[in-house]
Amino acid sequence: MKVFELKATERKASGKKASKNDRKEELVPCVLYGNGLDNIYLTVVEKDLQHLVYTPSVYLVALNVSGKEYKAVLHEIQFHPVSDKILHIDFLNIVDNKPVQMAVPVAISGNSEGVKVGGKLQVTARKLKISALPENLPDDLPVDITNLGLGKAILVGDLSYPNVEILTPAGATVCRVKITRAAREQAAEAK
Repeated sequence: MKVFELKATERKASGKKASKNDRKEELVPCVLYGNGLDNIYLTVVEKDLQHLVYTPSVYLVALNVSGKEYKAVLHEIQFHPVSDKILHIDFLNIVDNKPVQMAVPVAISGNSEGVKVGGKLQVTARKLKISALPENLPDDLPVDITNLGLGKAILVGDLSYPNVEILTPAGATVCRVKITRAAREQAAEAK
């Protein structure tokens, strides 16, 4: 998995007023917690978060907090309801021998048989929730749709990856090829 390096500074004061003052200075209040670590309250420069938050990719975050290194993942992000500015971020501390749960993007590849005959590909799951050790976390989950026929679907239960446990329910649909009106007409003419 790709690593994103991020510099942070420890916050001296926490609370509503301190967070509001941080946001005025274009800083985002954050917290790092989990796996036996006491909560560490931080601030990060807002523009440094652009390539971490506004991307379909998933990263392990190498947090440099006043010279001390931590490995973490984004756990939760709060956005302003009107302006969509980042209000707060929760980082989850990672330990090498403990599994991490996170949502990883699905990477569709191939040219479906059903699409070739006029069907329409419908992707219903852009990300799947998985659990894996930090060294086994994938950048994405490849799904080959080459043999996907007209009216057929790929379910989460049909997928498996080495050293990765998929937590999304097995009955959930990842993608399907819908039968279009044009495909029905072609099938009717072929008969």
